[in-house]
Amino acid sequence: MELQANAALIIIDQQKGILQPRLGRRNNPQAEERILDLLGLWRRSGRPLIHVQHLSREPGSVFWPEQEGVEFQQRFLPQDGEWLIQKHVPDAFCASGLETRLREAGIGQLVIVGVATHNSVESTARTAGNLGFEAWVAEDACFTFDKADYFGTLRTAEDVHGMSLGNLHGEYATVVSCSRILAAG
Repeated sequence: MELQANAALIIIDQQKGILQPRLGRRNNPQAEERILDLLGLWRRSGRPLIHVQHLSREPGSVFWPEQEGVEFQQRFLPQDGEWLIQKHVPDAFCASGLETRLREAGIGQLVIVGVATHNSVESTARTAGNLGFEAWVAEDACFTFDKADYFGTLRTAEDVHGMSLGNLHGEYATVVSCSRILAAG
């Protein structure tokens, strides 16, 4: 993997609400540490950083704007000069201006991390690939939760995560480990 000098790191939904126990059992307990590893590399190298914040339209959501869960976790607070993209649906490209900003900045390579793998990460990576961006998803810097499938069968977070990554890899994005990204940095 070759990491471009202006590759953007997109950190999705690292808000306080994602830590709510009511969301259930999750996988990749080390995901936040991997995200922080990448965040450190991006800040040291001066590459563009994009923080995505979900502002839910559903009052019961952990990301409802009128409560603490919508706020960024302290360790993921955007710093001066870093982009803030706010979204109302899982896809960070939808009605957010993200594509226009990336194109205007001449950014073609994206590294996508965050939550949830099967939801905002997958939908953002699919759109990135469909729009012609070179998208990379760091599999160990994302996580998701146990979830029932359409037929009501409970799937583990590991299964949901693996299927989502399988949906993306080779068609919309390239799925890699953080260690490969860090080595390329």
